[in-house]
Amino acid sequence: MSVKLFEPLIIRGVTLPNRVVISPMCMYAAEEGHLTPFHHTHYGKFAFGGAGLTFVEATAVTPEGRISNGCPGIWSDDHIESFRPVTRQIREMGFKSALQLAHAGRKAATQRAWQGNGPLTQENLDAGDKVWEVIGPSPVPFDAGWLIPREMTRADMDAVRDAFVAGAGRAMQAGFDLVELHMAHGYLMQSFLTPLANHRTDDYGGSLENRMRFPLEVARAVRAVLPEDVPLFARISATDWIDGGFEPEDAVVLAAALKAAGVDVVDTSSGGNMLHGATNANLKRGPAYQAHLARQLRAETGVMTQTVGLIRTPELAEELLQEGAADLIAIGRQALFNPYWAHHAAERLGVTDWDHWPAPYAWWLSKWARGLEHTGEAPLA
Repeated sequence: MSVKLFEPLIIRGVTLPNRVVISPMCMYAAEEGHLTPFHHTHYGKFAFGGAGLTFVEATAVTPEGRISNGCPGIWSDDHIESFRPVTRQIREMGFKSALQLAHAGRKAATQRAWQGNGPLTQENLDAGDKVWEVIGPSPVPFDAGWLIPREMTRADMDAVRDAFVAGAGRAMQAGFDLVELHMAHGYLMQSFLTPLANHRTDDYGGSLENRMRFPLEVARAVRAVLPEDVPLFARISATDWIDGGFEPEDAVVLAAALKAAGVDVVDTSSGGNMLHGATNANLKRGPAYQAHLARQLRAETGVMTQTVGLIRTPELAEELLQEGAADLIAIGRQALFNPYWAHHAAERLGVTDWDHWPAPYAWWLSKWARGLEHTGEAPLA
């Protein structure tokens, strides 16, 4: 049986050399939306580490769409240049890069994670952080004490849709191979999808069809401006894990609609909403705890899926691919702990390919591995 984790995957005109994906993870280290040398090192090491596809974290399409003052942005042509060192390094290593386009909605204008991950305090403002008006489908705050979003008008929806379109165009100029729409974790587009946050009574609220309307408008608009050979992903929360919220059966309908709108891969996550403090109330985390959701969407709609969530070992990643739970495996915190996860996985699964290491590393390590063959030791354990 071949090792699927290291089989190439063709999506439109892009060939991923393997199925290992670095999940988008917020770093909160940008300056006025611009990436910094921190990001160049942070993302470059994943290319050194052998991941077939690396996602750059949630990147705001408007200044007000940032989660925090430290989040990257793509709302201006001035931002394009700061992304180019990242895409260039990943490309030169033979791998692919993706930009996650995002708007935080009612979860915008908050602290950086290590500051508390909640509403900005006076201390944060005294230190130079700015606060701004937040928007959402309804004036329902994320939790007690959070900013109350202004209910979006049709003009607001048009402006945000157009900002996603412009952001996708800038992502192409910056050298990314594909883009992803962030429709998960309680941010703007997911807050339209979930009845926990969407209390509208017009054509954008109420029924699932109505709640999907705005996210699908964005997906269709972005697909229309991307080159035909460029893949489009969408990350969704396939369940809120809260009674009365977005459910897996809703996600099946959404995935089918996204596929019809031209989305190639549904990046299947979950959670991120809160109701009276009961965040993720029905969630029990464990290894690959979201894989069943990706498997369901893939089986019932035929869309390609990416799964993520406590997939720590190469053996588990390979098992998920072999059983058809997903087409791609996203690694998050485990990649922070071990940026060379993909190379080590290849060694563990018996398919080490020194050509995909940086050439200076490959020369030394392959020589080292040959020397250790005589000892019976595992060279990269």
